[in-house]
Amino acid sequence: MSDWIQQRLKCLETAFDDQYCRAIAEVTNLMVRQFRAGKKLLICGNGGSASDSQHIAAEFVGRFQLNREALPAIALSTNTSILTAVGNDYSFDIIFSRQVEALGQPGDIVWGLSTSGKSSNVLHALKRAKDMGLITVGMAGNQGGLLQEFADYPLFVAEKNTPYIQEIHLITYHQICEQVEAKLFAKAGLEAQFAV
Repeated sequence: MSDWIQQRLKCLETAFDDQYCRAIAEVTNLMVRQFRAGKKLLICGNGGSASDSQHIAAEFVGRFQLNREALPAIALSTNTSILTAVGNDYSFDIIFSRQVEALGQPGDIVWGLSTSGKSSNVLHALKRAKDMGLITVGMAGNQGGLLQEFADYPLFVAEKNTPYIQEIHLITYHQICEQVEAKLFAKAGLEAQFAV
């Protein structure tokens, strides 16, 4: 067990190098700017990344640590009628891009998560977002894989093992949620309120 923990800590230390930490700061500042401008965040991913998408949306709409106003974030994996209708009538490849087309406005952010960096429906969502003038954030292992082509703001790591990439992603988006919330609301004198 001790060796396993040390291996996991080493993986995290490798992932969170100076370049990756700068990328996190850039994404944080982007989200602060766009939320202040009245823009919204659309998030998508498959499997564990779908769960992460919903987790991120919940942190922004609900709260991370501060009691504050809600922030507009939508996980595109949650409406089963849309997912199954679009998947059945068109293709599973466009279950997210169709929602980006319906909900997205220029200046909004589309955040795509794919541990492999090659999830077709996430790629289609980011491509559609760019075509519409939205801002794209790509989050992936494998140095970004195919997401490299479509991410305005890359959050890519070299790790190739899916569960380990997911651990990196969790820490990354928790950091982003915490810093976005602090930058937008901490100056209002709100005290941290940890959920029990």
